[in-house]
Amino acid sequence: MHRITIQRMVPKDTMPTPTLLKMWAKNALNKQSEAIELNIRIVGIQEITLLNQRYRNKNKPTNVLSFPLSMPEESGEALPTLGDIVICADIVNQEALLQGKSRNAHWAHMIVHSTLHLLGYDHETDADAAIMEPEEIHILAGLGFNDPYQLTEKGIENE
Repeated sequence: MHRITIQRMVPKDTMPTPTLLKMWAKNALNKQSEAIELNIRIVGIQEITLLNQRYRNKNKPTNVLSFPLSMPEESGEALPTLGDIVICADIVNQEALLQGKSRNAHWAHMIVHSTLHLLGYDHETDADAAIMEPEEIHILAGLGFNDPYQLTEKGIENE
């Protein structure tokens, strides 16, 4: 069984419920047979900007950061920690509006996307994206969400 921890550093009304966040992450972990621990931290603009500057040398806010963690087996941890996901509520909510998506659809996509990054998926090359994006689409469809890479009614391509 996976253990998912939610840390909320923003008002409750700016994010989906912890139950939804955990459900979306668990669906992204469905092929992960080994039980793991995953931490999801919901933050504001100031914290995500600081983290983006510190770890990516980009002095601007971003929607989500994934921090994989590899612990040595002899660490004595009850569950191996997959890593941390840090999401900026303000940016994800703003993106949902701009992209013409429901808030939950975009949050689900960000959780699935970043969890897949922690599992080793990437989209830096077209070949990598050709593996990762169909997996995201499949997981999100199973959750009842549309393909996040299709054009929205507003004609803005989803990211």
